[in-house]
Amino acid sequence: MGPKATKSGNKKKKNTKAENLKLLQEEEERRQKEEEEARVKREKEEMERLEMERIEKEKWQQLEVKDLERKNEELEELFLLERCFPEAEKLKREDRLLSQWVHYIQCDGSPDPSIAQEINTFISLWKEETNENFEEVIAKSKLVLHLINKLKLILLETSPYDLQDKNIAQYQGSILELQELLHLKFNIATEVLLRQASTLADLDTGNMEKVIQDENVTLYVWANLKKNPRHRNVRCSEIQTAFEIPRILATSDIALRLLHTHYDHVTPLHPVPTLFQLPTSTESDSVKDKANDVPGAISKWFREEYKQPESVRNSVQEEEIKVEDQGNTEIRMILKEGLQKYVYPPAATEDFESENAFPPIDVMLQVQKNVIFFENPMIARWDAEGKHWKTDGISNVSYKSEEGLITFSLETFGPITLIQDTHINMPYQSWELRPLDGNQVLLTVTTVFTEIQIRIKGDLCMLASIKVNEKKHYSTLEGKWMTLISFIIALKEAGLNIFPTGHSHFYVVTNCKVPLVEMKAYRQMALLSPAFAFGWSRWNMQCGSKNVVFKVSENLTNEEPIQNPNWTLLMFNGDRAQRLKIDEYSEAFSEAVKEETEFHSTVYHMVKDFASEGAMEKIRSSDCRFIDSVCHMLLSIRLLSYS
Repeated sequence: MGPKATKSGNKKKKNTKAENLKLLQEEEERRQKEEEEARVKREKEEMERLEMERIEKEKWQQLEVKDLERKNEELEELFLLERCFPEAEKLKREDRLLSQWVHYIQCDGSPDPSIAQEINTFISLWKEETNENFEEVIAKSKLVLHLINKLKLILLETSPYDLQDKNIAQYQGSILELQELLHLKFNIATEVLLRQASTLADLDTGNMEKVIQDENVTLYVWANLKKNPRHRNVRCSEIQTAFEIPRILATSDIALRLLHTHYDHVTPLHPVPTLFQLPTSTESDSVKDKANDVPGAISKWFREEYKQPESVRNSVQEEEIKVEDQGNTEIRMILKEGLQKYVYPPAATEDFESENAFPPIDVMLQVQKNVIFFENPMIARWDAEGKHWKTDGISNVSYKSEEGLITFSLETFGPITLIQDTHINMPYQSWELRPLDGNQVLLTVTTVFTEIQIRIKGDLCMLASIKVNEKKHYSTLEGKWMTLISFIIALKEAGLNIFPTGHSHFYVVTNCKVPLVEMKAYRQMALLSPAFAFGWSRWNMQCGSKNVVFKVSENLTNEEPIQNPNWTLLMFNGDRAQRLKIDEYSEAFSEAVKEETEFHSTVYHMVKDFASEGAMEKIRSSDCRFIDSVCHMLLSIRLLSYS
C-alpha cells in the first residue's frame, strides 16, 4: 500500500504580518479618503445651501421692500373699494325708513310693530275681543306671528349704531306680550270649543274629536264625554297622532289638547348684540340659537370669539341641542271657574290604591316634513321652573325616518320638542364659492352628512339644492328668495345649521384662525367674488392660526362650472398676501413664494397681478349690496375656521 497523499495543497496560504499591516494601512487610507470626500461634499452642499438661503433671503427682503413701498397706495385703493360696505348699510337704513313710510300710506289696519303706540293699541284691542273661536284665533295668529318675526328681524338686522337700549327693551317687550297673548287666546278658544263638545261628539265613540290646522299651527282636541274605561286608545289618522291614556284618565272628565306649532314661543329670547355690550358670564339655558353675526356687530363678534364662558355646563346645554319641532300636549278640565289644566300625575297620590295608577302616556306624533334630522332626534320637555329644556321623564323613544313618525312615553304633559346636535354638520369637509351671471354667486358647503348649495343675488339668498348622504333631497326652502338673516334663521329651523355661534369652538374641533385675519379675508373674497372662484385648500390646516390658505381661480364663464379650473394657492396673514409655490398635491407645506411673483398688502392686489381686464372691470362695477351680502354670509358660516 503506497504512502498517503499530503493535504498541504488544500491549505490556504496565510498572510504574513507585514502583509496584514499593509492591508490595514490601505483600508485606513481608503476610509480617510472617503471621509475627506464626504466632508468636502458636505461643506460644498452647506455652502450651496447657505448661498441659496442668502439669495432667497435677499430676494425675500427685496420683495418686502417693494411691498412696503406700495403698501399705502394699495391700502388706499382697498379702502376706496371697501366703501361699498358702509354704503350698503346706508341703503339698508333707507330701505327700513321707506318700508315704514309704505306701511303708513297703505293704511291696511295692521300696526307698525316698531312704533310703541301702534303695537300697544293692537294688543289692547285684541285683549278686549272675547269668545273668539279657534278659526278666528288662527286667522289672527298669522298677523301676530308676522309682527313677532318683523320685530325679531329688526333686532337682528339693524346695526348696533342705530339700536338704542330703550328700543331693544321696547321690541323685546312687545314680542313677549304678543307671544303671551297669542297663547292666552288659544286657551280661551279651547274653552269655547269644549263648551260645544256635546254637539261635536263622534257618533261611534260618543267622544268629541276636532282637528284645525294651517301652515303654522295644528290643533287636535279630544274630549272624554263617555268616560269609557275600555276606550284608552286615542287616535287621529288625519294628522298621524295617537295616545294611549291610562285607565284613570279614561274615566275622568278631561279633554286632551295637542297644539303643534311650527314656531318656538317657549324658549326665552336671546340677548341682542349691542356695540359696547360685553359677553355675559352665564349663558341662557335656551336650546335654540339665533343668527349671531348680524350686520354691524362684527366688533362684538371679535370680542366674544375666544372668551371662555364662566359656566361651561350651561353653555354645553345650549350649544349641543337645537329645537327643530315643537308641540304642546296638555290635559284640561272644565270646572265652574273655567278651563283648568289637569296636573298629571297629581301632587298627592296616596288616595290611589295602585302604585302604578299613573303610568307614562304613550304618544305617537308626525314630524314636520320640512325638518331634516341627520340622526335619530331626541325629545325634550320644557321645565317651567328652570326655564330650559330637559330630556328626563321621557322613555321608549322610537323613530321611523321613512314614515316621519316618532313614538315615546311621557311621564307628564307639557311642551315638548325634537332636538338634535347643533354642530352635527361641523366642521365642514370642503367648500367652494363661484360667480354666476348678474351679481350672483353659488356657495357650496360639504359636510359629513350633506352638501348645501346657497345662491346669493343682490341682497337676497336662496337654497339652491341640498343632498343628504349624496342623494338629492327636496326642501320647501328651495327656490325661495329671502333676506340674509331670514335665510339663516330658516335654514337653522330646518335642521341645516352651518352657522357657528360665539362658543361653537368649545364643541367642535376647529381650525381656529385669528379673527381679524379671517374677517379681512372674507371682505376681500367678497370684493373679488363677481369674477373669481374660491375654494377649500388642505394646506389651510397646516399654515398656523395667523395665516389662511385658499384656492382662487378667475371664472368668467358663470352659469356652467369650470371643469378642472386652474387653481392658484394664496396665503394671507392680514397684512401680506402671496402666491405659494406648492399646489394641493405637494408632499409637504411650504411658505416658499412662487417664482416670478411678488408680495402684496391685500388679496385684492395679489389677484390683480394675474387677473384679466374683463375680470377687474366686473369687480369694479359690482353692486355694493351684493358684496355686502356675500361678506356677511362668509362671516356667518366661517369657512376658514370650521373646515
